[in-house]
Amino acid sequence: MSNIFRNNMTELEKQSLEAWRINNQINIMLIESLSDEMLKASLSERGGRDVARQLAHVIEVRCTRLESIAKKSGITLTRFEKGESPDKEKLLLAMKQSGEAMEKHLIASFDNNAAVTNFQRGAGVMLGYYIAHESHHRGSILLTIKKCGLKIPENLKWGIWEWNKI
Repeated sequence: MSNIFRNNMTELEKQSLEAWRINNQINIMLIESLSDEMLKASLSERGGRDVARQLAHVIEVRCTRLESIAKKSGITLTRFEKGESPDKEKLLLAMKQSGEAMEKHLIASFDNNAAVTNFQRGAGVMLGYYIAHESHHRGSILLTIKKCGLKIPENLKWGIWEWNKI
């Protein structure tokens, strides 16, 4: 993801983009840290989402918002089939693509007085919504891994909180 800001961006716009970039980088760090065994981990006894499907859900929620924007701007978004448990490489590609697309969506909304189509409270509230949603799933993923008896890598366990270093 680029770290280029427009020249006329306000400080709050720059910080909002930086918050999004850090959130996305944490998701990438999470995926990179997961073993194949961790991706298959699930607490469900009835076929609920394994870790890979939880990550696919996060990406699908992003893509649903970004679909029309991506078509207009020629951005490729990797999508998943219902119930698909994608491998690490596909998850990383999709997370990076959708993260960059969301960044472009935020910048476009800043150019439009922070207005966002289909999110009537605007770009700031939308940003909060997506970071909260993704943080919820990161917590659920880490709990799933832990409850399945797998060891969470130290760099991941503590790294997700190092926002000043990411």
